[in-house]
Amino acid sequence: MIPVLFADEHFIIINKPHDLLSVPGKGPEKQDCVGRRIQAESHPTARIVHRLDYATSGLMVLALTADSLVQLSRLFQEHKMCKRYHAIISGTPTEDNGIIEQPLRCDWERRPLQMIDHDKGKYALTRWERIETLTDSTRVFLYPQTGRSHQLRVHMLWMGHPITGDRFYADEKALSLSDRLMLHAEELSFTHPYTQEPLSFLAEAPF
Repeated sequence: MIPVLFADEHFIIINKPHDLLSVPGKGPEKQDCVGRRIQAESHPTARIVHRLDYATSGLMVLALTADSLVQLSRLFQEHKMCKRYHAIISGTPTEDNGIIEQPLRCDWERRPLQMIDHDKGKYALTRWERIETLTDSTRVFLYPQTGRSHQLRVHMLWMGHPITGDRFYADEKALSLSDRLMLHAEELSFTHPYTQEPLSFLAEAPF
């Protein structure tokens, strides 16, 4: 069963396993997903508010009512959901922290891959900080300030340090360092849209 870390009458917080779709895809082999599992296991009215990539693990919020879906979606749209990701990237950055501002768009010839495009891309910003230097890789925290598809994965690639185990963007060395994408949505903080209570949830990275 997918772990449910918090639940009230408005929404739930879950810890998504890696290699699981957030929503169903096209074809019978892509019907297993977070939304359907949660509906079957514990919360029949649960609805997806936002997505994590298939290969990414970590915290997700699911709405339990139509109104909470609207309220929570608005928090994401207004960038009022504070997210921290835990990742392991290939190599060692020369700096301890930084900001990446590189616009992104779909790479139509290689969908669903994304690419940097300064003419047609949408604004994307990521803050990052080094946590630990490992033998051939580095443990980092990533703070996306926008929510573009594959944003963290492409921004780390642009920096020259792809996330290890990334089957879409990693080079051969980075791919060989892990058998899974080393990216986990570890912390999520926001103000409860109904009670106005500040909330913070943590699901430590399993790597």
